[in-house]
Amino acid sequence: MAKKDVYEERAEALLEPIVQANGCEIYDVEYVKEGSEWYLRAYIDKPEGVGIVDCENVSRTFSERLDEEDFIPDAYILEVSSPGLGRALKKDRHLEKSLGEEVEVKTYKPVDRQKEFIGILEAYDKDTVTIEMEESSGKKDMVFAKSDIAIIRLTLDF
Repeated sequence: MAKKDVYEERAEALLEPIVQANGCEIYDVEYVKEGSEWYLRAYIDKPEGVGIVDCENVSRTFSERLDEEDFIPDAYILEVSSPGLGRALKKDRHLEKSLGEEVEVKTYKPVDRQKEFIGILEAYDKDTVTIEMEESSGKKDMVFAKSDIAIIRLTLDF
């Protein structure tokens, strides 16, 4: 297992009781390098949405626990936030919660001469994601291999 995965897994284990105590749930945890900086990002959520106070409360306690455990030797910046409205659907639990919702799928390579698709998330399994798209001729199911998807996210509907 890569150190990134180990750090994310350990951070998520530390974070779980903290978010529960604050009436939230973990959406995702990522440890990424951007430029010369490392970031440990925790995305939290709750049914009515998270606010700045939720993020602040979780961040303070999480930061203390991370300092106590001190399992990441690199310097990093800790961020705690909401996953946002156009949240990326990275894990099966994200896809499960979003069945029936409108999503945007971006692929690495063109499929039928395009790389961006919008439709209703109909199904997924360990290898594929299926969306139902509206076309002039009616509805059409598109099945994508997960390995071909660069990103899948909820669409923003204003």
